[in-house]
Amino acid sequence: MDDPSTFQVSFSHVQLFVDHLDELSSYQRFQDRLNAFYQHHASGACDDVHSKKQAWEQLSGMISPPPFVSHGRDIVKQFVAGLGFRITRAGPQRLLVTSKDPQGVQFIITARNTEQNNSSSLFTNEKYDRFLQTHDGHLGIGVLGFAVNDIRGILQRYQEKHPKLIDSYQNIGQNVKVLEVYAYYRDSNKEQPDEGTILRFIGSSSDDAFYEATGFEKVKSEFHQPTYAAYFDHWVSNVHSRTDFLDTLHDTLGFTPKVDFNAGVVAAGEAQIESTVTGNTSLFQTTNPATALRDQSQVYLPINNALSDVGHVHGFLDQLGQGVQHIASRVESLVDFVQQANDHRLVLGEGFTFLQIPRSYYGILTSRDLEMEGGIDAATARKLLYALRTEDILSKDGAVDLTTDRDRIRAIIEPCISENESTAMLSEKKESLLECICLSRYRNLFLLLGSHVSEATYLAIVRNQILVDIQGEDLLYQIFTSNILQKQPKDEAPFLEFIQRVCSERHDENGCPVAIKPGCGGFGIRNFLTLFLSIEVSKAMRALSDAQAVSDTEAVEYCQAVVDCFTSQLNESDPILTAISNAMTEEGFCKEKIHALHLKGGNDGELEMWKKKGEEAEERKNAGNLALMECSARYNEQMKAIRQDRSKPTAL
Repeated sequence: MDDPSTFQVSFSHVQLFVDHLDELSSYQRFQDRLNAFYQHHASGACDDVHSKKQAWEQLSGMISPPPFVSHGRDIVKQFVAGLGFRITRAGPQRLLVTSKDPQGVQFIITARNTEQNNSSSLFTNEKYDRFLQTHDGHLGIGVLGFAVNDIRGILQRYQEKHPKLIDSYQNIGQNVKVLEVYAYYRDSNKEQPDEGTILRFIGSSSDDAFYEATGFEKVKSEFHQPTYAAYFDHWVSNVHSRTDFLDTLHDTLGFTPKVDFNAGVVAAGEAQIESTVTGNTSLFQTTNPATALRDQSQVYLPINNALSDVGHVHGFLDQLGQGVQHIASRVESLVDFVQQANDHRLVLGEGFTFLQIPRSYYGILTSRDLEMEGGIDAATARKLLYALRTEDILSKDGAVDLTTDRDRIRAIIEPCISENESTAMLSEKKESLLECICLSRYRNLFLLLGSHVSEATYLAIVRNQILVDIQGEDLLYQIFTSNILQKQPKDEAPFLEFIQRVCSERHDENGCPVAIKPGCGGFGIRNFLTLFLSIEVSKAMRALSDAQAVSDTEAVEYCQAVVDCFTSQLNESDPILTAISNAMTEEGFCKEKIHALHLKGGNDGELEMWKKKGEEAEERKNAGNLALMECSARYNEQMKAIRQDRSKPTAL
């Protein structure tokens, strides 16, 4: 039989389980109102957020809607209003929601079917009830769907290697076959499947053939302008045994590990996890960025497991059981995509919020910065910082307001430094200090990207709290939504990730463009820890806000200490992570050179040189991992001390 590495596997769809769906006609009326609103807005009739909000409230009949909260929302309306997606097909108690390119992301959203009419065998109430029962009543992402070239071959691999994971194999229509298997085992002995998550393999001539065979009918869908296409990039699971899932995917599909995030490296306070990115080896190559964006043949499945009994991954597994943590999708311009999503939420009162990222991730202003870059003494620096705070340009944690114009900052600088300065020196220092203050808003990003990005783009990245990573000459932009399908605010739940991969335009020795590799920009080793920390920081910030609202002084003090601890860990980890990322990039480049030399028969001297360079890069990577583990261990103890201090009885 075929070796599993020869199977062609690509992303197809994701199925979400919700507790309620409105009538299709209701959603269509909602979409029509949105299209009418944005057609009106595009004409320039409304050009500020307040005016747009008033116009939408009048059009929708929702005057003074309640404050936005991320839990208890209708995910269909979130997709439609927040991201500009649309319903493109529908069946009994199920909808297909896509971006403007139907070959991109495909979200099947299903609720319990009370009528059971025309129900496909893939969307029965039995499957719906089984998902909720396995996940203790929580909603979530229950099916990961893949298009495959040899469904019988994959069935045979499961029959030979993991027969207990097989749920069903059926012919559901002309030339449409579907294999459904359970993704994980419940126990380390691999005796019982975990029935909470399904991998669905589809053998058919097209997506349309699959949807028609399962009772989906096309519905009219009009996308307002501008709106953005999105394409699946990777799907992430939280599991009890990462190695068991890795083994299963290797045995059946030939997937192999691509990236490992080591134990102790990914840690936020006391919370620690391990993670491995596994996937197929796609043969797809192109030099066209637009074609690379649309490709769905490179499948990556990162897998997390918890190493401690605190933190998000542990909480997810404890509350929901094993399952899909998040779905990551690519877009062409993440800055534009997120700016629009944030604008839509503010105007429409519907959509998504995103994880909070401390401003220190991007850059803050310190007295030392002013002294070193502006050429002033410590006393003058303190005077200037005080003046900036008094004018509400500088926050207490050192973040400079993103909306302040340069003339206003100049006006504050001059009286602070005018004493005993010549006119020429005053002008020079004023401009140096102005640049220092403005640069502080995104200083850490500038150290990564330099002048390749405009100031306007830098500010948009900071304003929308986008994470940035660099691997060699490739860039990776990332952002994570707050939890979706969340019934109560403290429930664990899955979320969405959106990314942009910016692949470098390199040329080979002959001057020809180098083919764009799938996954260029990596998986953000810097941002991976930042995500983990940001989940915990966001929780602590919400708890802090709740405590402040009810004037709970003790809880405020505790939550502020937690926020400060996680933020300090993020700040201290950032340069270490950059060093690790740089070393990993160089190590990978050396391996590529060695592989190329082997293929064309390079001389021993060249091979030895690249081997030595690779070994040196590996040593730097290992040293960085050790430094990061030491850093994580310190903050583990700090967080433990904060928690233990709170548990001490208050003196009477």
